[in-house]
Order: sequence, then C-alpha cells, then structure tokens
Amino acid sequence: MKRLQLGTILYENLLYNRESRRQEDMVRIYTAPSCASCRKVKAWLKEHNIPYVEKNIFSVLLREDELKELLERSENGTDDIISKRSKIIKEGNIDIDEMSVSELIHFIQNNPSVLKRPILIDERRFQVGYNAEEIRAFIPRELRNLAECTQTDFCPQFTDLKMEYDRDHKNA
Repeated sequence: MKRLQLGTILYENLLYNRESRRQEDMVRIYTAPSCASCRKVKAWLKEHNIPYVEKNIFSVLLREDELKELLERSENGTDDIISKRSKIIKEGNIDIDEMSVSELIHFIQNNPSVLKRPILIDERRFQVGYNAEEIRAFIPRELRNLAECTQTDFCPQFTDLKMEYDRDHKNA
C-alpha cells in the first residue's frame, strides 16, 4: 500500500478514535482575545485537525484544580507560566515566590493577566507560548512516525495499525 494511502487510513482512524475521547483528555489551551500567539496556536490545531478546548482566561474563572495542574506540570514552576514583567506584579511590587500555593492560586484567579499565554496542555504534554517546532509534539505519535518513514511503499511499523483499521472497518 502506498504511503499516502496508509497515512490517510491512519489519519481517518485517529480522527475516528479522537471523537470518542473525553473532553478532559483533549488539548486545552488557555488564551486571551488580543493574543497573537493564541491565534497562531488555534489556527495550527485546526489545520492539523486536533480537537481542543479553549479557555479564555479573562472570561472564565480558572478553577483551583486547573491552576494546581498548571503549576505541577510546569518544569520551572511559576517562571514557566507567570509573567514577572506583568504590570500588576511590577506596580504592586509583588513577590510571588513568597506566596503559599493557595495564595498564589487566588492571586492568579483575581489577576489572570499575569499568566503567560497561550498555555497548551493535555494528558502528556505541556507547552507555554507558540513554538512551531515544539507544538508538533501535539500531533499524534502515529502520524509523526508516518511522516518520518523513508520507505514509500511500506512502513513496517504501521502494519499492526493497518490490520487493526481494516478489521474495525471491514463491516463498515
């Protein structure tokens, strides 16, 4: 089978399987209306048919558990997700490093503009900002591997996926 045909089959299978995923498992993006990087991320996700849930940080109160997850998943803690150059932090002479986790969460809830954006997160990945190379991690592994396959007629690593697809769609 040609690489393009196999890629189409895998892609259709991934889209089909993705429809059944729970919303919590989808990519979540935390955005702001005037954010150019946020628009780039949304356009990229749409272009690659990756479903997402958008959370506008100014129109939705971020839940405590969401903010805890963002803090836990960031490699460098507050440095990854909070802009220390934020007007609120600078003018208020606020030291977020001295805050307890609870105080920090309430501070962010009351001042969402301190968050860097966009923030992308799913069950395995976490990214802050738009980076054209890093965002590719949100493409399902099967499609990334297919794109890297150098044999045009056959990619052995996808044999099982193709057989599974054929089995699932035999009666369709």
